[in-house]
Amino acid sequence: MGDTRTRLLEGALETLRTQGIAGASARVIATAAGVNQALVFYHFGTVDELLAAALRYGSEQRVAVYRARFAAVNSLKELLDLGRALHADEREAGNLAVLAQMLAGSQMDGKLAPATADGLGMWVTEIEEVLGRVLAGSPLAEFVDVAGLARATAAAFVGLELYEGVDKDGAERAFDSLEQLAGLVAVLEDMGPLVRRTVRARLRKANGD
Repeated sequence: MGDTRTRLLEGALETLRTQGIAGASARVIATAAGVNQALVFYHFGTVDELLAAALRYGSEQRVAVYRARFAAVNSLKELLDLGRALHADEREAGNLAVLAQMLAGSQMDGKLAPATADGLGMWVTEIEEVLGRVLAGSPLAEFVDVAGLARATAAAFVGLELYEGVDKDGAERAFDSLEQLAGLVAVLEDMGPLVRRTVRARLRKANGD
């Protein structure tokens, strides 16, 4: 029973990669899983429930692959380097397409939204932990909403999957711009305490503090 359930989860993910949300029917998923179509409803009740479970299952598997690498990141530059590698690997494997398809599907079917948010949230958790750690000693730390920035970063990587399909050079420039920003933060952190205090004062003034 457990093996059949796993095969259905993996079949659903493969269907999302190759057929998209529009092609994710019980018949197509069952064919990809190599099982009888009736087992979709026996194990999950509906196709939507199967897709939701598959996204959570797939996200757990993929996040686990990168967890040690996230834990080893010590700077924004290293985080962006990992993000670039992660984006390339996950795009090649079709896993970013799964998230993008589920995000698109959630716009039309609200029942998919909680699972999609959960799947994206697993990545957000890892990114938020890294950002909190690497920004802790930065003059920017008290002015940055780390939780919000983590969500923006995760959303950007999924968005770049869609953007890259129509403007590959533009997506590359987006990555380059993020790296330039990380470089500016690194330069700021290397400056002396007087400069950092000045920057903090200017930022407080700009924020109306």
